[in-house]
Amino acid sequence: MNTHEAKRVLETALICASQALTVAELRRLFDDTIAADTVRSLLDELRADWQGRGVELAQLAQGWRFQSRAEMQPFLDRIYPEKPQKYSRAVLETLAIIAYRQPVTRGDIEEIRGVVVNTQIIRQLEDRGWVEVIGHREAPGRPALLATTQQFLDDLGLRALDALPPLGERGETLPHFDGLQQRLPELGTTDDADTAPSQPDAEAAPAVLGDVQAPSFPRSSSPPGALPTD
Repeated sequence: MNTHEAKRVLETALICASQALTVAELRRLFDDTIAADTVRSLLDELRADWQGRGVELAQLAQGWRFQSRAEMQPFLDRIYPEKPQKYSRAVLETLAIIAYRQPVTRGDIEEIRGVVVNTQIIRQLEDRGWVEVIGHREAPGRPALLATTQQFLDDLGLRALDALPPLGERGETLPHFDGLQQRLPELGTTDDADTAPSQPDAEAAPAVLGDVQAPSFPRSSSPPGALPTD
C-alpha cells in the first residue's frame, strides 16, 4: 500500500470514529504491517493536509481525532444549538485546584477554598470522567489523592497538562481559571452548593471564578447523522 492510500485509510477511519483513536488502534487498520513511527508520520502529513480548513486533525491525550476549529463554532451553533450550562463557583474552583495542583486530597482543597467540599462535587467530576483517585497519601486516614484524567484533557482538546492555560498573575488565593473555564463541556445540573466553612470562624476563600456559562469547545467527528458534543 502506498503512502497516499494509507493516508486515505487513516483519514476515513478518523472521520468515522466517534472518539479519539490511538496509534495502536490505527495500526490495526493495516494488520500491524505498518510501524508505529510510520503511522505517526502519516498522521502528521494528514494534519498538514487539513491546515486552513474548518476541521482539523488534533492529537489529544488519548489519541487522534478530527474536530471543528474554534472559529467555526458560531456557525455550527446555528444548526446545532446548545443551551449554555452554568458552572457554579464551587465546581470550577474545585476542578481548578485539582487540575493545577494535583495530586491533592479533599483536605487540601478544603484548606485552599476555606469551605468543606460537598461530596457531590467530587462525585460529579468523577462521573464525568474528569477526576480520579490515583493513590493515597501516607498520612492519618490515608486520604485519597485526586488528579485529572486523560478524558479531561481530551474534552478540552489538549494533549498534556502543560497545555493548560497559564495561571493568572494576580496573586489570587485560588488558581485563576479564565482560559480553562471557557472550554469545559456541559456538566449537567446538580446541587453543588458549598457547605459550612471548614473552620467555625473561617471566612470563605475569595471568589475569583464566579459563575460562568458553559462555552463552545471543539466538536469531534462522528458517523453521519450524529455530532456529539463530547
